[in-house]
Amino acid sequence: MKRQLKKWKLVVATISMIMTIGFLIACQEKTTYYTVNDFESVPKTDVHLHIDTQNPIYMEFASKHNFRVISPNVDAGTSIDDQFSVSEITKKEWTDQYAFLGTFSVESFNDSNFADNTIDRIKQCLIAGASGIKIWKNIGMELKDTKGQFVMIDNPIFDPIFNYLEVNKIPVMGHLGEPLDCWLPLEEMINAENRRYYENHPQYHMYMHPESPSYDDQINARDNRLRNNPDLLFTGAHIASLEWSVDEVAKRLDEFPNMNIDLSARMTHIQYQSVDDYEKVKNFFIKYQDRILYGTDITINANQANPNEVLQRLQESWKSHWIYLVTDSTQHIKSMQQNVKGLKLPKEVIDKIYNNNADRFFESI
Repeated sequence: MKRQLKKWKLVVATISMIMTIGFLIACQEKTTYYTVNDFESVPKTDVHLHIDTQNPIYMEFASKHNFRVISPNVDAGTSIDDQFSVSEITKKEWTDQYAFLGTFSVESFNDSNFADNTIDRIKQCLIAGASGIKIWKNIGMELKDTKGQFVMIDNPIFDPIFNYLEVNKIPVMGHLGEPLDCWLPLEEMINAENRRYYENHPQYHMYMHPESPSYDDQINARDNRLRNNPDLLFTGAHIASLEWSVDEVAKRLDEFPNMNIDLSARMTHIQYQSVDDYEKVKNFFIKYQDRILYGTDITINANQANPNEVLQRLQESWKSHWIYLVTDSTQHIKSMQQNVKGLKLPKEVIDKIYNNNADRFFESI
């Protein structure tokens, strides 16, 4: 009887120990990683969300989901002056939750005073509260000089402008170049979203314009600019147009210590790579956790026919990306027509990518 009692005590003790270990592991898991349910409570920043309207519902929506917003002005679509006006007003109304990046036009590129006027414009943006300057793909893809030659971002005419930005430590976000899909026929494009975009914007589908600079021309010009201005605080929008290879991104991050990237509009390209080599992509995020910023590149303007539809799209993107980066759950990605396993990045990595790395844009220049 005593022997049996002793045996049962041993069983109970073993079960208790196993339960304790399981509880400790669960606690460790809970403190080390976020879950899907943490989405609302964790502070986040979308560093690439174009809000070109004073309608308060969009910032209210972002605030509700614990998002700060960085809205880049861009030399396309709505006039840069209208974008600037909306940004200036919104910045005053949402000081701690909204930042914007000013921009400049290249319409007067061939004027002799282009550089001086552009620097004046940059100063005007900063006085109004801009956290930096956004540069767009029309440089390299549309802009031409008086001889009809395409103008690249490493053109010497831009030197005074970038020297000014560099010396004054003004952050620059550059959408220079396009995804590699842009130089492929529609039917060969990897990403369905890219296919839709270039089908609707054939002027930017470089496969249709063989006379234009190549993909390598775009990347080389950007890299040359960074070599010319090594202290420039630069964020390569859309994974620096190197979305197809985290290895290629890593090379640039290693070469240019002041370069960062945002993930906007290119998450599926990362997901494609993680399907092929999960550990490589996960290790990339962990190694460069201080250099990666989260963003979506969704555009919201005053002519939005159905605001709720846009908000739903935004929320779906936010939630899907959160699941991918935070958990190891598998979800179906429509634009890929494929199931993708999440990276399950540690909390400290998520906090940097989603929020802390964006703090620099909320600091006064």
